Amino acid sequence: MQHDLDLHAAAADRLRRIAHTYSTRRRKLVEILNTSAEPLSIPEILHHDSSLAQSSAYRNLAVLELAGVVHRIVTKDEFARFEISEALSGHHHHHLICSSCGSVKDITLPVALEVTVDQEMASVAKLHGFQPTSHQMDLIGICASCL
Repeated sequence: MQHDLDLHAAAADRLRRIAHTYSTRRRKLVEILNTSAEPLSIPEILHHDSSLAQSSAYRNLAVLELAGVVHRIVTKDEFARFEISEALSGHHHHHLICSSCGSVKDITLPVALEVTVDQEMASVAKLHGFQPTSHQMDLIGICASCL
């Protein structure tokens, strides 16, 4: 429960920084995304709470994304997927994205591989005079259901 309180406090703080409030609707969207095991599309979010209006969900998710509370994952289908940002969730992960149905599955790499990826990315960044702060990787292909 403490984590939920911290998440909501952090979300409210990030929204305040961009001159927005942490409204009841925005809090509900954060709660839905926080309890989901996978990133959700807007239709999936609306399925969790039918009292949310689609236009309101789009607008509020855009503000939450701008504040760095949620992360949008663009897929090849018509719907993006949303999840709590890694900065707030504390859970570093990557995605498997199906180019057929647009489904998104979270994956975590083994620690040794994640360290290697970080080192290689840092080397490439240094070569180009770039200071990395994080990385994200998406594997795009066909999911088991679509095969």
